[in-house]
Amino acid sequence: MIRRLLLATCAVLGLCAAAQAQNLRIGLREDPDILDPTLARTFVGRIVFASLCDKLFDINERLEIVPQLATGYTWEDPRTLLITLREGVRFHDGEAMDAEAVRYSLDRHRNMQGSFRRGEINTIEAVEVVDPLKVRIRLSAPSAPFLSQLTDRAGMIVSPKAAEAGGRNFGTRPVCAGPFRFVERVAQDRIVVERFPEYWNAAAIHLNRVTYQIITDSTVRLANLQSGALEMVQTIDPDDVAAVRRNNRLRVSVSDELGYQSITFNIGNGARAQTPLGQNARVREAFELAIDRTALNQVVYEGMYTPTAQPVPPANPFHVADFRPEPRNLERARALLREAGVTTPLRVEMTIPNSPDLRQAGEVIQAMVREAGFDLRLNTMEFASSLQAATRGDFESYLLAWSGRVDPDGNSWTFIHSRGPQNDGRYANPEVDRLLDAARSEPDAGKRRELYGQIWQISLRQDRHRIYLWHRKNIVAHTARLQGYVNVPDGILRLQGMRLQ
Repeated sequence: MIRRLLLATCAVLGLCAAAQAQNLRIGLREDPDILDPTLARTFVGRIVFASLCDKLFDINERLEIVPQLATGYTWEDPRTLLITLREGVRFHDGEAMDAEAVRYSLDRHRNMQGSFRRGEINTIEAVEVVDPLKVRIRLSAPSAPFLSQLTDRAGMIVSPKAAEAGGRNFGTRPVCAGPFRFVERVAQDRIVVERFPEYWNAAAIHLNRVTYQIITDSTVRLANLQSGALEMVQTIDPDDVAAVRRNNRLRVSVSDELGYQSITFNIGNGARAQTPLGQNARVREAFELAIDRTALNQVVYEGMYTPTAQPVPPANPFHVADFRPEPRNLERARALLREAGVTTPLRVEMTIPNSPDLRQAGEVIQAMVREAGFDLRLNTMEFASSLQAATRGDFESYLLAWSGRVDPDGNSWTFIHSRGPQNDGRYANPEVDRLLDAARSEPDAGKRRELYGQIWQISLRQDRHRIYLWHRKNIVAHTARLQGYVNVPDGILRLQGMRLQ
């Protein structure tokens, strides 16, 4: 079966021919959504953006914030940030990347309809051009996570000329200032980029062309790597790690991820929120108490992942150590359903991105919650389509991952705050909003951690708006011929320094 799938994949994609020197083929587990940094929200899209769109700042393998399109910054006061830009940078269309382009891009992230960046940088009050290489950002209030937000898509700078010409279709042919420029995209198949000769850090780029190949089946993805049809895969399943390590032609790199896997409940997003699950916290509590996170992790992921009850992983200094997963309690779960006055088995639908491991995880959860009185129906969807469905409220519960950010605000505000652009379930609690805003403006790390502890207690224990299940690992595999790959905990595949030998 694997052989037939591999041959079919190679025949369709033309990947079985020997690769030309310095042409890298990377297998992605999902097809990204739109390639517009203002409107995008997928993790695999961030991997592609790393080739196309440099940011003002980046992070390194030690999770330090380092300059990219910027050369440095100064806090003139707690609400005023002065950024100095790199000289001589060009966009792929030949236009200059300067302070005006930064102002345009930040304003676009803040104001464009449908922007997923708005909630990340909504403390911006004004962006001022000081001179061609300096930009001043004025905030409405002090913001502890603000600089870290500029290390992701909110810090990506687009060509104003191309963005104005493309409008909402800019993502079909993105123009940025990254090491590679866009060539083509075939939906559910591939995205191709080629080296940009005028890249500001051209000496770090040794690859001529990169093809991001969409292969949703993890078995087929690994088989293509083993056969030489791919040089790198974004991720492999935990139970494949041992096999890859035994193959002297391959290498595997593992790091702790910054994010999490969770279940979002639709509490207030349209008609599909009007269910016992969406309207009664006791039903949601029963659902959570029916799940054994440790057993789920062992069955699906060989015990490699870390069970959790919060969005901040244990290695992060803002992790609240005493906020742990509750043990499975079927007796209490059944009692909660009786108290809620629902008829069992209670039918619930869960949307799941269509990947083998998440389908298996969904099936295990399905069996677990059945014992408490739930009739869980699984609705598997192509990943980008599932995100669109969640945005418009077409779900009851949604098994969704987040790749994570260095600052805890990036794992929480946009999903929990009532104004958060990725709060798909439309959860709203004024006290939680107040605490999230306070955590943004609090400079003391210990006090911020205490605020997050209060947030988790209200939003997760009282309101049960979401269930956090586990923190994943970044498990990247590649040919031994590929040199220079650095595994950064955010899981992004940065092409700088990579070369094929």
